Amino acid sequence: MARPVATIFGGSGFIGRYIVQRLARRGWILRIAVRRPNAALFLKPMGDVGQITPIATNIRDQASVAAAVAGVDHVINLVGVLYERGPQRFAAVHAEGARRVAASARAAGVKRLLHVSALGADAQSPSLYARTKAEGEAGVRAEFPDSVILRPSVVFGPEDDFFNRFAEMARFSPILPLIGGGKTRFQPVYVGDVADAALAILDRPHDAPFGPAGKTYELAGPRIYSFKELMTLLLAEIGRKRILMPVPWGIARLQAAVLGLLPQPPLTLDQLKLLERDNIASGQLPGFTELGIVPDGPEAILPAYLDRFRVGGRFARA
Repeated sequence: MARPVATIFGGSGFIGRYIVQRLARRGWILRIAVRRPNAALFLKPMGDVGQITPIATNIRDQASVAAAVAGVDHVINLVGVLYERGPQRFAAVHAEGARRVAASARAAGVKRLLHVSALGADAQSPSLYARTKAEGEAGVRAEFPDSVILRPSVVFGPEDDFFNRFAEMARFSPILPLIGGGKTRFQPVYVGDVADAALAILDRPHDAPFGPAGKTYELAGPRIYSFKELMTLLLAEIGRKRILMPVPWGIARLQAAVLGLLPQPPLTLDQLKLLERDNIASGQLPGFTELGIVPDGPEAILPAYLDRFRVGGRFARA
């Protein structure tokens, strides 16, 4: 039997590496479509010789996208940006790029398209990030109606840019900021569970009754936390006492306006708009339960990778 062949756009990213690892174990032939193939070479040892091939692809370029999906069975699009720089604009990547991938996949006769969006995708959101994510979903649906869309909440895991960032801050700063008082609610989801959801969808008969074709799944963790509760959990895990200082929205906007000018901004005005809304599942769409997955909460996973931030290092007790 021929082995499945898949193209994974953005496969070297945070979520992508977990999906690549799982599919490689199953013997899939994988093309990793990324702008910088050399930065994806670390994925190759996850498979046999020739099983995983990084290829130069720019989601903004029609020719390279068409070449990346030619002759494959499945396409997974994970590409997204958290802030805009140069030609990497939200509209170009989240909306136009997503539609381009879907149209190219349809033209190439791809069997399945799995598009990873975000839980906050909303055409009415004040955030351009969230609006373009919603626009991308609409474009994907228009070009490839049977596509499956995943909307993960804030994703955490060893390589995350959420808990790791604040844990690093806690090493040197006596204060952790609580933007808007830390009342915004989140439903963080473990990256391994997101990858398992992708595989569960690929495993299921696509067009069978109750199959995943044309569905949107909300991927959220088992519990809702306020931002303040997440920071409290973080500090307990790394064994550090820090002041949790509320930062009013007005002051936060001034800070974001300045920080947003940095090459890799820790906070932008658009991200601040995202923080003004809760990031939790609506409960109106299928999720982990329908996929037969019991997601892990941060209490079960954080000890595995935040121990290095403890006083005395990873071998010290929290």
